[in-house]
Amino acid sequence: MHISKKEVEVRYAETDQMGVVYHANYLVWMELGRTQLIEDLGFRYADMEKDGIISPVMDIEISYKKPLRYGQKAIVHTWIDHYDGLRVTYEYEIFTDEQELAVTALSKHVCVKKSNFRPISVKKLYPDWHAAYEQAKKD
Repeated sequence: MHISKKEVEVRYAETDQMGVVYHANYLVWMELGRTQLIEDLGFRYADMEKDGIISPVMDIEISYKKPLRYGQKAIVHTWIDHYDGLRVTYEYEIFTDEQELAVTALSKHVCVKKSNFRPISVKKLYPDWHAAYEQAKKD
């Protein structure tokens, strides 16, 4: 299984009145993690969008373990948990810069045509991408 790593500096604007990262910002960091994973595998999500294909979120699960604060770094680990040629489930662990687990999460996606939101087969439309995902979940 290939695990991608993305470091994110916690910015002041990402914190709430309690001085900890506001919960919705973790979703943004998860997107950064997915993007890094895709790039690690040799692809760019933006190229797929140029073809009129998007990958909306179908489901999100997130569990907060330890707060992150301004001035710390978040390290986002991302990998493919499930992939069937149509749908993909990414899993995440977000750590503090002291290597303490702050968040566990998963997001489920499907690739669709932007024009009509009908699902497409990644296996058929992007065979190289499909092969990379199959290999990444095995590594």
